[in-house]
Amino acid sequence: MLDEAVEAACRGDLGPAAAVLADSRGDPETRSLRVEALSRTVIGASRSIEALLAYNQGNPDLWLWLGRARLEEAWELRPDVRARAVQADRLHAYQSAMEQARQPLLTAAALAPGDPVPWEGLMWLAVGLDRPRVDKDAVWYECSRRWPTLYSGAVARLVTLSPGWGGAAQEMLAFARSAAAHAPEGSPLPALVPLAHFEIVAAGRTPMSRGGWFSFEAQREIVSASAHWSERRLGGAHPRAVEAHNVFGAAFYLSELRRPARGHLARTGGRFSRLPWSHLGDPGQQYRRACARLNV
Repeated sequence: MLDEAVEAACRGDLGPAAAVLADSRGDPETRSLRVEALSRTVIGASRSIEALLAYNQGNPDLWLWLGRARLEEAWELRPDVRARAVQADRLHAYQSAMEQARQPLLTAAALAPGDPVPWEGLMWLAVGLDRPRVDKDAVWYECSRRWPTLYSGAVARLVTLSPGWGGAAQEMLAFARSAAAHAPEGSPLPALVPLAHFEIVAAGRTPMSRGGWFSFEAQREIVSASAHWSERRLGGAHPRAVEAHNVFGAAFYLSELRRPARGHLARTGGRFSRLPWSHLGDPGQQYRRACARLNV
């Protein structure tokens, strides 16, 4: 359904996308995945969602989609941190674009009070605008109290705590470990452990860095987290299972643990996720290179 909706949206037909979002009400994991994919599809064309809203102002799905689409458009404008001093105009444009996502997300949250997904979007907004920690904690509280085990919400929280975004490595690791330890059966939350290690290494790494990504202790913890994760789940695989397989597959690949790396990447079905591959370069290229080297 999502693939067909994405293809239709690429052609300018937003009807199937609105339908799959409506179908996801009450299932935050699926809803988050769908709105993320559909929002990245319409980057540069979010005004087409505004046109739908003109005839359906009370639709929380469309407000959510508009808010997340504006977020994705804003991220495309984000200037390189190391060059911000000479990119003042671009920084202003980026911040203004980010702010344009706030009201649609708040409207979506008001129209669907039990939905955590608008609050996930507001978490990314707080990260993108580098809001004070108290603001970041407040939106995380609103998201987590509605759906404590939302994978994408936990990833947003992990990034919030990352040293690359002004957080502390030990607090981030503690969060990842706790989420993994208390994950429901079948939840991919154990993938937060390798994600945390990726964030730690990436924060101190430069394009010229050499050597392995993970220490022996980190590798051992990643192996343990992988063993802890089970895909068994009533109703089938978790909506974020492919993303978790990407995370573990990338971690094992960089650790030169070929067999588990191959096992995880073989179960991605040819689909890559932005994290963690973006830490290595272009996500699609890095994913395909790893698969080729592992004969997946």
